[in-house]
Amino acid sequence: MGRNVRARSLGALRRAWDAGIGKRLRSRGNDRGMTTSEYAVGTIAACAFAAVLYKVVTSGAVLSALQSLIKDALDAKF
Repeated sequence: MGRNVRARSLGALRRAWDAGIGKRLRSRGNDRGMTTSEYAVGTIAACAFAAVLYKVVTSGAVLSALQSLIKDALDAKF
């Protein structure tokens, strides 16, 4: 009799799980299309970073520093 009562209570527990919490947890796993939006946000962030980096590198101070560095390297005597 003990096993039969346990089996019935486990069956009821399983049905309650499937009807309630289990169903909600399974529905959260469905995230199709999520990777596309993540790629889009990553691409926009990379483009913004590239634009800022381009502005910094082409600024007058950085440009003159790079020119002097190259000039010093070419004028160096071994």
